[in-house]
Amino acid sequence: MTIEGKVVVITGASSGIGQAAAEKLAEQGAKIILSARRTERLQETVNRIKEANGEASYYTADVTSLEEMQDLANFALDAYNRIDVWINNAGLMPLSFMNKLKVNEWNRMVDVNIKGVLNGIAAAIPTMEKQKEGHILNVSSVAGHRVGMAGAVYSGTKFAVRAITEGLRMELSPTSKIRTTIISPGMVETELIETITDEDAIGALKSRATSQPLKAEDIANAIAYAIEQPEWASVNEIIIRPTTQGS
Repeated sequence: MTIEGKVVVITGASSGIGQAAAEKLAEQGAKIILSARRTERLQETVNRIKEANGEASYYTADVTSLEEMQDLANFALDAYNRIDVWINNAGLMPLSFMNKLKVNEWNRMVDVNIKGVLNGIAAAIPTMEKQKEGHILNVSSVAGHRVGMAGAVYSGTKFAVRAITEGLRMELSPTSKIRTTIISPGMVETELIETITDEDAIGALKSRATSQPLKAEDIANAIAYAIEQPEWASVNEIIIRPTTQGS
């Protein structure tokens, strides 16, 4: 099997893992539709892909809006008449100790990390069921396997993504060739830490930081691996940590 020619939609593609995945998959011949809220960043990535002779376009959208996710799906269908892969990558990580009562941040994480994934799934499933094939990848975290200090709510959202992805796999696999994959990275060099407003949470995170975190490109490679498997092989979950990360 090959990635070449596949139509791939990626949310949260303006930076970090989403951006790296877009460039990696385009390099391998996929037709990429990047989406996020930051139009200028999306345009910059599309330009880089095109300069490298790749095929890419962008659609500005917010994952917390089901209507905008459906519009994103329609944009892909108008361009290519199909969606082969949908990557729900958008996410937030404003860690905080619960007694700081950062309720607005909790709500925002639920909206983006859980509802955003659900909106992406709802946008992708109708087309994939019609095609009788497709691949939905949800980017989660090792925080969906263990709870770290100041990460109660964040882990809650990532545990939810694991449950949703596994339930989706069970429902779709007996009747179609729609595959599901959850990618759970450990510590990665991304912009996520910039969303943390609790100084004590930043301290807790730094106390367990590894000396050599993963790069976004490492996760992009894992995403590419899952996509390029033959249709009869479904990589359901990948956990990828820095070698020096203990938990």
